[in-house]
Amino acid sequence: MAVPRLSVVIPMYNEEAVLPLLVSRLRPVLDGLGQTYEVVAVDDGSRDATAAIVTLIRAKWPELRLVRLRRNSGHQAALTAGLHRSHGDYVVTIDADLQDPPETITEMLHLAQSQELDIVYGVRGDRASDTLFKRGTANLYYRLMRRIVGNRMPLGAGDFRLLSRAMVDALRELPEQAPVYRLLVPWLGFPSGQVVYTREKRAAGSSKYPLGKMVNLTVDSIISFTAAPLRLGIWLGVFGALACVVAAAKVLVAYFQGTVVPGWTSLSLVVLFLGACQLICLGLLGEYVGRIYQGVQARPAYFVGEDSLAEAESRARTRQRRPLEEPDEESDPLPHLGNLTVRSLD
Repeated sequence: MAVPRLSVVIPMYNEEAVLPLLVSRLRPVLDGLGQTYEVVAVDDGSRDATAAIVTLIRAKWPELRLVRLRRNSGHQAALTAGLHRSHGDYVVTIDADLQDPPETITEMLHLAQSQELDIVYGVRGDRASDTLFKRGTANLYYRLMRRIVGNRMPLGAGDFRLLSRAMVDALRELPEQAPVYRLLVPWLGFPSGQVVYTREKRAAGSSKYPLGKMVNLTVDSIISFTAAPLRLGIWLGVFGALACVVAAAKVLVAYFQGTVVPGWTSLSLVVLFLGACQLICLGLLGEYVGRIYQGVQARPAYFVGEDSLAEAESRARTRQRRPLEEPDEESDPLPHLGNLTVRSLD
């Protein structure tokens, strides 16, 4: 099978209502690229006729593939399944609801090829189609995530993006059990660009990302990328210790003024002191647990983008092998004879 130039990964969960609209807009875009492609539809354990409709469409669209998960595993897991089974030199991930316009894929692919980029983010420039609450919570989420992974994460960039094969292979090397690609992709630091588009209303069906799943995504993003919550205990312990010093001074002043009940001073000091010690110890314990957590993740410390020495050595090895594999016609056909003199039989 020839390797396609482009793969389009589409996670789907109960999307039977929107599938005909998706095909009517996506296929003309991909056919008009003039390049080989495949579409990987990942059925995330749908309970409706999503898989059956995709199977029917495949009869008239040979570039369409169906990957079915045994159960509903979540949006990020469906993306993982599609990325791992894609073959294209470039891979685009897009949702099926048509809020992210398929026509933008052409611009993304052109930008990646012309500027040799490994990542092209689809950035939502206008979210007027979303509710005020969703826009506010999304803005809060992106600003919080930028504090975690830095400014490499564009504001308004969701899971609509283009990745090079090198980028996909790098993601596969990460031993993530619950990957959050909105953070992992910018964290790797590959060359990236952006394409700004207007977010549309959902074409059909209902949203598959209610408030509960948005909260779960936020929790997964924070827990999978930082040990800051574990350090909360040690900071509380430090502030508690400072408060203990201030409170102890007040308690001692009240004691010497004789305005307190006997025994209250010592009891207050003991409670404040032990509370601060417990919080500090809890924070230290959390710090060690955080180190264990990072060790279990086993993320590589770095990814080498270019090594001039390695490339030079690779070229040298290639030159050394070439005479053995493809002997030069002008070279000595009997190099092993050395200076041996061949006498005539006459």
